[in-house]
Amino acid sequence: MAKDKKSAQKVRIGVVDTMFARYDMGGAARAELATCPGFDTTFTVMARTVPGFKDLAVAAKNLIERDGCQIVVALGMPGRAPIDKQCAHEAAQGIMLAQLLTSTPILEVFVHEDEADDPEVLAQVFENRSRKHARNAYWMLFEPEQLRRRAGQGVRQGFDDEGPLDVDSSH
Repeated sequence: MAKDKKSAQKVRIGVVDTMFARYDMGGAARAELATCPGFDTTFTVMARTVPGFKDLAVAAKNLIERDGCQIVVALGMPGRAPIDKQCAHEAAQGIMLAQLLTSTPILEVFVHEDEADDPEVLAQVFENRSRKHARNAYWMLFEPEQLRRRAGQGVRQGFDDEGPLDVDSSH
């Protein structure tokens, strides 16, 4: 009984991914969270998998409302076709609505299949973006100063960082 009470006090981070993605984005996000300080003592990860990215919003909302998650990382892969891009836009709107309805952050993490033609490069984008957004979720809850330090630095998830603008700020 004492163990149940202790686990109920842990912060919960949700990770929801899809079967449609051609890479295990949820696995990458969960692996990253497992390296964060306090994993399994201060926070736990609740994971769900849905068929496609249009199903992410409801799954994320359920992780918040039913499972008590304080933040959710929603991972999906839109395909190359124009209809896939349209559906991704609609799925993103659903995720935004779920955030507003729950007053809880849901980090939308999409990797579009046409971001790279080389499967090795695309796999790196999947891995990098999934892990970096999982880390962002952790920072949002436990170390928000990490995000503040990176403000205005052109930090990207997926590809190399852009860096800040190179301008003379003296005027």
